[in-house]
Amino acid sequence: MPRIVGVDIPNDKSIRIALTYIVGIGKRTSEQILKEAGIDESTKAGKLSEDELSHITQIIDRNCIVEGQLRRQVAQNIARLRDISCYRGIRHRRGLPVRGQCTQSNARTRKGPRKTVAGKKGVKEKR
Repeated sequence: MPRIVGVDIPNDKSIRIALTYIVGIGKRTSEQILKEAGIDESTKAGKLSEDELSHITQIIDRNCIVEGQLRRQVAQNIARLRDISCYRGIRHRRGLPVRGQCTQSNARTRKGPRKTVAGKKGVKEKR
């Protein structure tokens, strides 16, 4: 398995798809990287030479924020929102949806499993 920017990419896939295994690189970015490197998109990742791999690595280091650095940047952005107590930061702090989704009937992914609250004993006990 070739190793690019600390990530093992699969041998049997085309290099265009294999590059998307790196966090922060999607299909469009991988196409741009390969165009700049002058490598055919349909080439299998296992068939690349060491020279081509190092050229791809240099382009990624120069142009993209990937893997740990990207994750750290996202975490810092969320921490900043929490610190300044803006609306989005409060939603992150409480574990609720951040981007305006409805929470009355959905949002179970963010809110977690249901917590049942005991119902009122009103109508039946009244005589």
